[in-house]
Amino acid sequence: MNQNQQPCEAAEKLQLFIEQHPQLVVLTGAGISTASGIPDYRDHNAEWKRKQPVQHHDFMSQRATRQRFWARSLVGWPIMRDAKPNVAHKHLVEWEKQGHIDLLVTQNVDGLHQQAGHQAVIDLHGRSDRVICTQCHHSLSRNAAHQMMAYANPSFLAFSATAAPDGDADLEGVDFDSFIISDCPECGGILKPDVVFFGDNVPRHTVETSLQHLKDASALLVIGSSLMVYSGYRFCKRAHEWGIPIAALTLGKTRADELLTLKLNAPIPDTFARLPKHS
Repeated sequence: MNQNQQPCEAAEKLQLFIEQHPQLVVLTGAGISTASGIPDYRDHNAEWKRKQPVQHHDFMSQRATRQRFWARSLVGWPIMRDAKPNVAHKHLVEWEKQGHIDLLVTQNVDGLHQQAGHQAVIDLHGRSDRVICTQCHHSLSRNAAHQMMAYANPSFLAFSATAAPDGDADLEGVDFDSFIISDCPECGGILKPDVVFFGDNVPRHTVETSLQHLKDASALLVIGSSLMVYSGYRFCKRAHEWGIPIAALTLGKTRADELLTLKLNAPIPDTFARLPKHS
């Protein structure tokens, strides 16, 4: 089931799936954005490529964790900030315009679907381009927070590191104790990207709204997700329970392989590049 397929073959099967099930809910994961230069978390066996991302409890309770997070973000954020939508994002916009996509639910926090022009999007895990105060809920742009911390830590701007997922960077061997964290300009509280960290929960109304759309859909299409995180896997689990067909276009293993109606183990951008522009 996990044998790699040629993009032409995958495109033909995906096109047929769309024709048979023209009213979709689409769920996207990190694999759709790798062609835009944003790394993903897992390999083809759904194993972690690097250390697990920051945990919500650690971020909130440990200043050292926040120092490490924001220092690495000072190097990594510009990569996500400057990323552009790729052929897959753009093709999904065309499907939405043609009425094939009722809702797109993304596990990504990069905002590339909206940048491409997609309208009906639910950011399941939030958006990395926004920062909130965990105390007074004051909101500011990620760019503003980035500039505040860059001004306070000019020496960290000289570091370079390999890009990591979600605006992070693999910055190692650095003394993070000297990093100055900018606090909320309104109340002095802890600033945090407006995203759901590991160990935190997706807001209930976000899940309920997404599942209601899924219940009314003719099929679920998963793109670029291993579905190892339950917040994404739950959509396949519910679709299977409701008898809704599920297709997945992603390289490698997924947690839901046994639930899939159609598994397309092929490169995402190459597959989309071979789809007709008008479905």
